[in-house]
Amino acid sequence: MKKTSFVERDKPLLCAMVQENTKTEAICMICNAISEGAEAIGIQLECLERQYLTEEDFKEIFSYCKGLPIYATAYRKDDLTDEKCAQILMSAARCGATLCDVMGDMFHPEPHELTFDETAIGKQKELIAALHAAGCEVLMSSHLHAFFPEQEVVRFARAQEERGADIVKIVNVSETEETALENICTCMNLKHLISKPYLYLANGKFCNLLRQIGGKLGCCMYLCVERYTKNSSKEQPLLRSMRMIRDLMVG
Repeated sequence: MKKTSFVERDKPLLCAMVQENTKTEAICMICNAISEGAEAIGIQLECLERQYLTEEDFKEIFSYCKGLPIYATAYRKDDLTDEKCAQILMSAARCGATLCDVMGDMFHPEPHELTFDETAIGKQKELIAALHAAGCEVLMSSHLHAFFPEQEVVRFARAQEERGADIVKIVNVSETEETALENICTCMNLKHLISKPYLYLANGKFCNLLRQIGGKLGCCMYLCVERYTKNSSKEQPLLRSMRMIRDLMVG
């Protein structure tokens, strides 16, 4: 059966992120998110306690998504090496994930999460090809951890495209009103400057507006949380609020 898609959409998806530590907590968060109108579920597998990083557990967790598209991440964290993260992503793809997140600096960590090391790029392309062969879409992500102007953002985005990503994801920084406005303009301009769907976000003091209106500017989805917990990203808007904002702006 063909998986649902993150790419072939008429309007940006409301994707509820799950960053829980146990299988039971993750399942409860998924059920709560679906009851609040989530249109996709994002599961950050690196947050799970290591005993739950099995294909049997992935299949059980994913079954509670009720056919909604699943976005899976496996970011390096604590004892998770890049090689282990790649194995987790392949397991997630086999278990039904729709979209897997390959870090832009996978196999060669960099401060701004995008490597230009040729050996690492070759490994990334091999992983992306394997995920595609498993029937999974691929997002490549770079969390920049500093503000970069539009010219550099476009360069990073095109590099992600060239490596085979179906969706480009870049998280810039908005610590001032000026950089927040620049990021809004960059988000709007990307649809004319790159060819792939994109998710352009920001972290920092002034990140909220971009996260709320990004779908209207060209982003393919919104990342939300059903509720705030000790693990959740506080930059991400609440699902129930974002649903109203999205539907008023996009229809």
